[in-house]
Amino acid sequence: MQAIFGVIFHLIGGFASGSFYIPYKRVKGWAWESFWIVGGIFSWLIVPPVAAWLTVPHFFDIIQLTDSSTLLLTYLFGALWGVGGLTYGLGVRYLGVALGSSIILGLCSIFGAIIPSIYYDFYPVEGKDTITALLTNYWGQMVLLGIFVCVLGIIICGYAGVIKERELSKDKTVAVNNNEYKFGLGLTVAIISGMLSACFAFGIDAGKTMADEANTAWKAIIPNEGEFLFQNNVTYIVILWGGLTTNFIWCMYLNVRNKTFGDYTNRKTPLKYNYMFSALAGTTWFLQFFFYGMGESRLGNGPSSWILHMAFIILVANMWGLWLKEWKGVSKKALIMVITGIATIILSILIVGYGNSLKA
Repeated sequence: MQAIFGVIFHLIGGFASGSFYIPYKRVKGWAWESFWIVGGIFSWLIVPPVAAWLTVPHFFDIIQLTDSSTLLLTYLFGALWGVGGLTYGLGVRYLGVALGSSIILGLCSIFGAIIPSIYYDFYPVEGKDTITALLTNYWGQMVLLGIFVCVLGIIICGYAGVIKERELSKDKTVAVNNNEYKFGLGLTVAIISGMLSACFAFGIDAGKTMADEANTAWKAIIPNEGEFLFQNNVTYIVILWGGLTTNFIWCMYLNVRNKTFGDYTNRKTPLKYNYMFSALAGTTWFLQFFFYGMGESRLGNGPSSWILHMAFIILVANMWGLWLKEWKGVSKKALIMVITGIATIILSILIVGYGNSLKA
């Protein structure tokens, strides 16, 4: 039953992540860097401590009492994750939306799910599954199979996107005729982005002692209730400080370079609504990890949680694409391909969920 709740929590988190950009589309007259950092201040600075205050007893004391090396490592992983988010845009620029996104998300899924398990083979942590445990147990093999199927689904969705780009582009193929298309550079950037985007998962593992303290504090108040649903909320604060640092520096640089500092006070734009929609987008973005932590506390291992998180994001984003008729006008082949990709991702979720139910 816990595994079922874990999958549901990840579905809600994936829906939040796959939907958070929708409010940004309502922002008028602001440059990307302006609305991105306003939303980011809510995502990374304001909402996380509010969520921790509402859910984790004495959360700030836990941070204060955590050793500096743990805090620094968690923060650094957050900063690297922030760079991964920024380089995502470059990967899409040089490879195209479909190919770039598919490579980055595929690599992020693999690195975020597998590398921590390899790490735990050398530095075991109670409650975390090693790659050896995954390879030598039937339930673990099912989880790994689900990861493989998910990557396959990502590739299928990406191929559908390539077909779409070719069909809707005036020049028939964006990849060949786009002056910015640079496969070698784009692939390098995509690999870097995929690796660094997975650092959020590493940051959660690096800050595990904070989550453990939150779990212990909760069990002292309400014993015999199982794992604390909101234990990761205290860890997110430190991770997102790192993400805020890299994104803030980059957005401020863009504000200077593009002379867009005036956006924040430009009365020719609907300032009230711009701030409101940016805040809504930022808050929605944070909810993905709020529910990610709840899902992980129920599933009990990082690989399953991370791959489900990524799979649901891709699934929801593609469903939004269908709902918003982004695939209108494409051939039947492209439409069948994207639906097949979505169905494959759903299958991967079922396989991972089955593996977790066997473990439970």
